[in-house]
Amino acid sequence: MELDRLDRDIIGALIEDARATYAEIGQRVGLSASAVKRRVDRLRETGAITGFTARVQPAALGWTTEAYVELFCAGKTSPAEIGVAIARHPEVVSACTITGEADALLHIRATDVRHVERVIERLAAEPFVVRTKSSVVLSRLIDAPPALARNESASSA
Repeated sequence: MELDRLDRDIIGALIEDARATYAEIGQRVGLSASAVKRRVDRLRETGAITGFTARVQPAALGWTTEAYVELFCAGKTSPAEIGVAIARHPEVVSACTITGEADALLHIRATDVRHVERVIERLAAEPFVVRTKSSVVLSRLIDAPPALARNESASSA
């Protein structure tokens, strides 16, 4: 689906505040509330918007420590196999396959360093994991919602 400037502006407004009313978003982007609703409905139907969530401060839930763990896998372990296995670990908040020596990069949130260590031990015990390499986050420098890339060629609404 091709997004025009208004679609991008609406998505940007929702990223900033998913609880904003259609009227508030419309005022911001120059559309009526009903026009914003039609566009949001279309964006949801096409899968451009996949849902609405609350962003929660992890520390409020007791998850004060985070780490990134590189997984090095045996043979030709498929991304699907990796995904199924790591989904069993609730501390893994995001994961992706990557280029380079490692096969996957996991983002872990935990209560403390000992908890991170236990998670890494559980991950290392997965049958396809050859080794792991981890880095504990000391401080988060930027923690922003996803930026909405501007496509300058999609100019008119």
